[in-house]
Amino acid sequence: MMVVFEVHLAPDAGPVELLSQETLKETQAQVMTLDEAGKVGFGGLPAPPAGVDVRLIAVAKRDAGWVQKRLDANEGVAGYKVHEVG
Repeated sequence: MMVVFEVHLAPDAGPVELLSQETLKETQAQVMTLDEAGKVGFGGLPAPPAGVDVRLIAVAKRDAGWVQKRLDANEGVAGYKVHEVG
């Protein structure tokens, strides 16, 4: 089972590092734009509100808590939704 975080970036956040290289390596999380996600088969999520920059983070369910803590501490994140897939 996987968890997909639908991350809404803060307005005017600029380039945001959502997860450190260490976290990406340890969890094997994939950070994608909506276009990138669609190309690899992640679809079916509702369109984001107008003007909201969204990233998707796909990660194994066992690592979801770790990723969630990182997102909660990231000032570039305005909010997120969690979706379980598979």
